[in-house]
Amino acid sequence: MPSGREIPVDVSQLPSGRLQAALEGRTVDVDAFGSGTATHLLVEGRGVDLWLEGTPPQLGVVASGQRYQIKVESERSRDAIGISKAQGQGAGLLRSPMPGRVLKVLVQEGDTIRAGQPLVVVEAMKMENELAAERDGVVKQIFVSPGATVEGGARLLEVD
Repeated sequence: MPSGREIPVDVSQLPSGRLQAALEGRTVDVDAFGSGTATHLLVEGRGVDLWLEGTPPQLGVVASGQRYQIKVESERSRDAIGISKAQGQGAGLLRSPMPGRVLKVLVQEGDTIRAGQPLVVVEAMKMENELAAERDGVVKQIFVSPGATVEGGARLLEVD
């Protein structure tokens, strides 16, 4: 928000295809129309036009003449990519962000790693995804090898 206050919004798609947003303990129905950089939202019957710039996870949004910076995350990106910051200095798991094939394991058990260091490359939907450490640590265990097929959320390696 312009005040600097951060407001988390959780958006879910209902079986009907409609969207539902939860913010500050309140649930609202949302419809979204459009594509590309222009989107029209219908929030509880009130229309809002959005213009988007950038690429996820960081986006610039212009709505009602105000510019906002937002971070777009999915359950997959929060739970799967990297080693969770919430895990602090304890053990952490690196999980596959989606189903795919392990192309490379760039570390070995016992290696000391640094935040941002690439650890594993997974190919998914014909794209190579280089998964990096979010914090410093030591590779405790590797669960996969190059060529392995993995499901989304599969354990790739553990870091202490």
